[in-house]
Amino acid sequence: MAAWSERLAGVRGVLLDISGVLYDGGEGGGAAIAGSVEAVARLKRSRLKVRFCTNESQKSRVDLVGLLRRLGFDVSEGEVTAPAPAACLILKQRGLRPHLLVHDGVRSEFDQIDTSNPNCVVIADAGEGFSYRNMNKAFQVLMELEKPVLFSLGKGRYYKETSGLMLDVGPYMKALEYACGIKAEVVGKPSPEFFKSALQEMGVEAHEAIMIGDDIVGDVGGAQRYGMRALQVRTGKFSYRRKNWDFTVDPGRLTLAKSSGRSSPAVRHLRMGSQPWAPFPVNVGKLRRTTVKRELKAKTNRLHAQMFTALFFTVAERRKQPRCPPAGEWRHVVFSL
Repeated sequence: MAAWSERLAGVRGVLLDISGVLYDGGEGGGAAIAGSVEAVARLKRSRLKVRFCTNESQKSRVDLVGLLRRLGFDVSEGEVTAPAPAACLILKQRGLRPHLLVHDGVRSEFDQIDTSNPNCVVIADAGEGFSYRNMNKAFQVLMELEKPVLFSLGKGRYYKETSGLMLDVGPYMKALEYACGIKAEVVGKPSPEFFKSALQEMGVEAHEAIMIGDDIVGDVGGAQRYGMRALQVRTGKFSYRRKNWDFTVDPGRLTLAKSSGRSSPAVRHLRMGSQPWAPFPVNVGKLRRTTVKRELKAKTNRLHAQMFTALFFTVAERRKQPRCPPAGEWRHVVFSL
């Protein structure tokens, strides 16, 4: 297996997710994840540029940075890319007046935004604010507009706090999309514009950066689609990952390491290619393990076939060829050390 120094060759910048990577939220502000404070300090002592890229939408950037500092992290407000400030910039540029369905903790970010006579809706992780009354009000505002505009600060399905898993903004965003027959504009990960903004602040190109997060879709998939490398940590929501994923591997950008755990026996498909998301479907259901390894090795000379053994050790048990999902449904997987 290639050394980490080889696989990370050319990396000049690191984007770090916050929730589930640095700390788990909860009562009293939450708790730092073991080793995360030391890891951030070590990164900052290195030659790499470091920036924090988060979809946090229950706290203002000032409050989030204050919490991280109390937990022991060396971080400043200027090092954090968050969706609320980005949304404010978009609203000003487009002359939009939002109806806000957001958490009270982040409402201060919109103090300089005109919210009278709203002509759009901004939805974020409102927590307990996601009542029927508040959701219905957002729905009514959108339905009264000739051209309804819905902004969502991120689109995550759930996240992890010390007390367990919590619904994120994504399910509520989808409810408004369905009810109004519209498509939300996502401000935050996995939006390409959000990653672009973070990289511009660091002064590095996409191919020179790596995203580290716990969300396989928002962090890893979004970063890969923008041309970055990505690494999923085994903290936060990782332990609660959904079973029976459909996996996608991009050998040009994916950072892999051996998995110490057993993979799901329902692994279905693999798609690889020399270009990002070039279609090369392999229906592994009817292939033997050795055949899968041979196909993998043929498709990428840089990655040794043994790296995939843990992932595909069960494919010989599959007998039925599953339905191939549409391209938009492919998932992405990264195993970290």
